[in-house]
Amino acid sequence: MKINCIIIDDEPLAIDLLTGYVEKVPYLQLKGSFFRPMDAMTVLNTGKIDLIYLDVSMPDLSGIEFLKSLAHPPRVIFVSAHEHFAFQGFEVNAIDYLLKPVPFNRFLLGAERALDVLKNKIAQQHDYIFVKVEHNIVKVPLESIYYIEGYKDYLKIHTDKPNPILTLTTFKSMEDLLPDNFQRIHRSFMISIDKIISFRNSKVYIKNRYIPIGESYSEIFYKTVVGERLQ
Repeated sequence: MKINCIIIDDEPLAIDLLTGYVEKVPYLQLKGSFFRPMDAMTVLNTGKIDLIYLDVSMPDLSGIEFLKSLAHPPRVIFVSAHEHFAFQGFEVNAIDYLLKPVPFNRFLLGAERALDVLKNKIAQQHDYIFVKVEHNIVKVPLESIYYIEGYKDYLKIHTDKPNPILTLTTFKSMEDLLPDNFQRIHRSFMISIDKIISFRNSKVYIKNRYIPIGESYSEIFYKTVVGERLQ
């Protein structure tokens, strides 16, 4: 997947730094850099920009105000020398907030977050995925998937059909394909949250089977999957 991005910052040195960083990341494609937000409108109006690296503090219009003015804004990573704007940045659903001067490792972390978010967005636009099964590419409806099980170098996709689908791929690749309602709960299992019947004693009951919740996955399961739903 390629991410089309632009940079908006009133500081030439900041643009030079970010441009250099973007060029080091294979899945980022820079489509322009701009000193003033309004100068970016032409490229933004094409609808082909996925991500903006956006300075917060600019003379005529702040980055946050500019983002709010867009009818259909792309995803954004704010870049600022001021930490106190971070809360406002996340209020407008920023993927990340980078503090200047931005080290490359921190830039890369933000880029990886953007990649995960945008891949998930693509998955959510469809109600199916395609997986390789032997020499065929098979369409799998998301609604049909109950859970995914690691099996040697393969994954078994357990669906509403009697036999699982065996595909040669990794959990990481599958996590990138699937939307948020699929959750890794064990090094060998990923489940559809929608298919949970019950859970107890670090086990989830799905499709006539108890699936273990791994110790390292337990906290995130109860926090993000169960959360406030538990009464």
